[in-house]
Amino acid sequence: MDNQRIRQPELAGKLMSADEAAAFFHNGMTIGMSGFTRAGDAKAMPRALAERARREPLRFTVITGASLGNGSDGLMAEAGLLARRLPFQVDATLRGKINAGEVMFIDQHLSETAEQLRGGTPSGIDIAVIEAAAITEHGIVPTMSVGNSASFVEQAKQIVIELNTSVPLGLEGLHDIYLPGDRPARGPIPLTSPQQRIGGTAIAFDPAKVVAIVLTETPDSPSSVLPPDEETNAIARHVIGFLEGEVEAGRLPHTLAPLQAGIGTIANAVLHGLVDSPFRGLTMYSEVLQDSAIELLDSGQLAFASASSITLSSAKYEHFIKHLDRYRDKLVLRPQEISNHPELVRRLGIIGLNTALEFDIYGNVNSTHVGGTHMMNGIGGSGDFARNGQISIFVSKSVAKGGAVSSVVPMATHVDHSEHDVDVLVTEWGLADLRGLAPRERAVQVIEHCCHPDYRAQLRDYFERACRAGGHTPHLLGEAFSWHQHYAQHKTMRLR
Repeated sequence: MDNQRIRQPELAGKLMSADEAAAFFHNGMTIGMSGFTRAGDAKAMPRALAERARREPLRFTVITGASLGNGSDGLMAEAGLLARRLPFQVDATLRGKINAGEVMFIDQHLSETAEQLRGGTPSGIDIAVIEAAAITEHGIVPTMSVGNSASFVEQAKQIVIELNTSVPLGLEGLHDIYLPGDRPARGPIPLTSPQQRIGGTAIAFDPAKVVAIVLTETPDSPSSVLPPDEETNAIARHVIGFLEGEVEAGRLPHTLAPLQAGIGTIANAVLHGLVDSPFRGLTMYSEVLQDSAIELLDSGQLAFASASSITLSSAKYEHFIKHLDRYRDKLVLRPQEISNHPELVRRLGIIGLNTALEFDIYGNVNSTHVGGTHMMNGIGGSGDFARNGQISIFVSKSVAKGGAVSSVVPMATHVDHSEHDVDVLVTEWGLADLRGLAPRERAVQVIEHCCHPDYRAQLRDYFERACRAGGHTPHLLGEAFSWHQHYAQHKTMRLR
């Protein structure tokens, strides 16, 4: 083993296979695994544990930063390894188990998981499984994400380190590891700009806790986002036009405010649209950086980006690693409770850009549940930014299932972000600025600017009749529910 990968010689004797390390795991444990949006996730141990679970009873509570890659969640779910899973996932097999009631899924704001663990909910971490680029004299060097790894290491009784030799040692120095102090004497988090560093470059740990070091060379799963299309380009134009208006009105500087964008095709496409925008000197304070962030750094529009993970397509990952030195002074990766912390989101005045499954005419947003019942992925970090940001923007295509389902509805079947946390709604048809508007005024803006023309007349008719029935937020409850029942056969997506 290269001594640059393990710089604490006394730990070299802990090297073993994943199957050997699996012997430290026992039924009923709570396991903390590194990984955030398929980046920096543990690769060898999920497979070894799933294989063991096929031979003997073995069920865990598994906590991560966000989603895992390389099919790990699906493998563990299929093997019956997962009794409880939190706080976010994107795996189709696991999703099916969640919706069948076979895995208990706790959908959390991503800023809250470490904080709740710190308070003892759920019970403490038995074993932390952390992917690393190196183990230095100062600590564990994460790879392409930090997520909740620092908190897992701090709280765990035992630690298993997956040392990934496929990632370059040049990642060392890219991270800023800071954890909040204990309550009730906790002071403010001393960060006032995205460029600022407030912690160390590695995760401090107690070497005595390390029970195994497992070598891997499996790369992160590549991003699955699709390239921009005509509709996402239209959404991007509406968002950029809105931001230009904010600058012209004097409400934002020409450099805007720090940007946040959720994971996914639409948010990535909107950021991609900024490459051709007039804005310069932009900054990001986000939870994940996708291909669009690297493109903005390359174009010169983006001066600096702070996040908790970097999730890229295969081609963009190769480009990023090849030119890592070019990005070293323009990027930082932090623990997710810092990247998503409400205190910092409010202080920095973040412009949040996140994706909706559906939204209703009054501005309530459903990000998670199809038909109000079936979990898709989870709320992720969108609530951290929507509630606390300076401007909260939600984007969606106006229809789904080939036009059979309207994404704009009379009443959202599930509400993740209430009207109080939503400032702007955007589809390919237009943009509704809901700030300063009462519910009846919001409905007009949403119907006329965001709804697909095929559904506009129906929503106008619903709203007019609801207004005649009265109410601050007029609804015809029976009809609102029947709207969803009428389209129920179209709203069932692939959940298994």
